[in-house]
Amino acid sequence: MKLTGLITEYNPFHNGHAYHLKKALEVTGADAAVVIMSGDFVQRGAPALLPKHMRAKMALSEGAGAVFELPVCYACGSAEFFAGGAISLLTQLGCIDSVCFGSECGSIEPLMKAAKVLSDEPAAFQNILQEHLKQGLSFPKARQKALISFLPELKDAGSFLASPNNILAIEYLKAILQQNSPLKPFTISRTGTHYHDTSLDSPLSSASAIRSAISEGTSLDALETFMPVSALHILKEAFSCGYPVTLEDFRLPLKYRLLTESRDSLCQFADVSPELADRICNQLGNFNSLAQFTALLKTKEMTHARISRALFHILLGITQEKLLAYRAEGFTYYARLLGFRTSQKEILTAVSRSSSIPLLTKITKSSSLSPVGQDMLSLDIRSSDLYEIIAADKYRQPFRSEYQKQIIKLP
Repeated sequence: MKLTGLITEYNPFHNGHAYHLKKALEVTGADAAVVIMSGDFVQRGAPALLPKHMRAKMALSEGAGAVFELPVCYACGSAEFFAGGAISLLTQLGCIDSVCFGSECGSIEPLMKAAKVLSDEPAAFQNILQEHLKQGLSFPKARQKALISFLPELKDAGSFLASPNNILAIEYLKAILQQNSPLKPFTISRTGTHYHDTSLDSPLSSASAIRSAISEGTSLDALETFMPVSALHILKEAFSCGYPVTLEDFRLPLKYRLLTESRDSLCQFADVSPELADRICNQLGNFNSLAQFTALLKTKEMTHARISRALFHILLGITQEKLLAYRAEGFTYYARLLGFRTSQKEILTAVSRSSSIPLLTKITKSSSLSPVGQDMLSLDIRSSDLYEIIAADKYRQPFRSEYQKQIIKLP
């Protein structure tokens, strides 16, 4: 089979995702799509609306052939770690021909130009970057300005480098270059509303808009214009048995965790600088809600997204030392299957034959993993169990541990 890889969150799955899945098969000429999806926590530093198995079911119901989990250390990471982990996983499956991602620009060539500069980091570029950092700009803004100066030929470079899907696309290409991956990259122009738009004003409205509408109490029936029928049915099914999970559901666990840490111990966690650790300690007495606390911590130099990720790194125990160790030894160490279509089970046969890392269909069968792989999987299990504990307590449902959850199978 000819297979293409998609890197996703599906939080939740909507019409734009259905378009991307269908278009990816078309532009790559693939027979099936293999999805790498964030688990129960996502890249903006927040819990997913629904648990991973339900979101995997949405993807399978709309035509994905198989869904694998992106380890939580990458799913909650910066764009660089998120992309690096996902590209590594697709590459090590050994049977994926291409990767197809969305972007605002819709063309590989300018994205690849930017990726090569950021991958090689020539001295002239580094000098420009340092100058902007000395001016007090956050790292993303400083890097954006440095890249504009270094690559003036990029058309409309300012908006090009400020667009969220372009940023991720560049990181995917960087990862392909740095890992010497044979994956052939394709990109599809993002259609519909902007990634961060929070209003439902188009059939291709963003996941942010859908989540915002749900949080404001919009009837699920009103979402039928914005989500495929099968995905909306799964959403309704999930809400009837104990979801959604929201950011504020994690307020008390996080506050307790912060109370157990010192300024120095906070600095061990990924994305936590000494300056952020100081602010956390100084503002902890004013912690009333997660959204409010994140706003209190924000500065000109630190983006909202970075602070959110840092707080969830602390809660989940994701240290900078762990991330660097994982990356140094190969990024990913297992391929954990969340679900597949039985009509496309040849995908699993191909993975079994070609993968350079173990295929995990049951987490009880993980004894073959290296020590670093065992550590990464333990982090996944603990994080998902925390998510499940929060949901079970909130809706007075029985707790199901990660060991009790079954792979999703659809025809």
